[in-house]
Amino acid sequence: MKNLKLFILLALLFPALSFAQNDDMQKWKEYMTPGKEHEQLAKMNGDWNFTSKMWMDPNGEPSTTEGTAFCKMILDGRYSQMEVKGNFMGMPFNGISLIAYDNGKKIYISTWIDNMGTGIMYGEGKYDDASKSVIIKGKMYDPMSGKDTDYKETMKWTDENTMSMESFSLMDGKEIKTMEIIYTRK
Repeated sequence: MKNLKLFILLALLFPALSFAQNDDMQKWKEYMTPGKEHEQLAKMNGDWNFTSKMWMDPNGEPSTTEGTAFCKMILDGRYSQMEVKGNFMGMPFNGISLIAYDNGKKIYISTWIDNMGTGIMYGEGKYDDASKSVIIKGKMYDPMSGKDTDYKETMKWTDENTMSMESFSLMDGKEIKTMEIIYTRK
């Protein structure tokens, strides 16, 4: 009798468990499947030349650098990886960016590492219709102050062969432009 009750209970629960598993699998599939945001990131694929302007003093003249970048989608179109090479202040400069669009959180995630530091810049943001750009906000370590500092970054695709990135620091409660990079497809 005990086994019969257990069998009936399992027979009644199995369709509900099966439905829950199918619903969970559908959610996981939606989370893992690249979408239109990933297609936008894939437009960065290829070889690029860039010109970078960097302001050490917001009232001064920027230093200008040129270099190259190679961008590719990795892990079956889920993440954009960019490798950057150039010179900065007479030294070789190398950096790697990873940009993701998280389908679950509905946000872009940006990380940056380079040979001028040992930390990782991390930021999150959304696409802004008004400026037609992705706006990322995050924190980065400032070796001069010894503390984390807030930053803002905008990424914009002008056309298939031109994109730009601007970076801002927060100083005395104001956003100060610290960098501008214009990428042109090779």
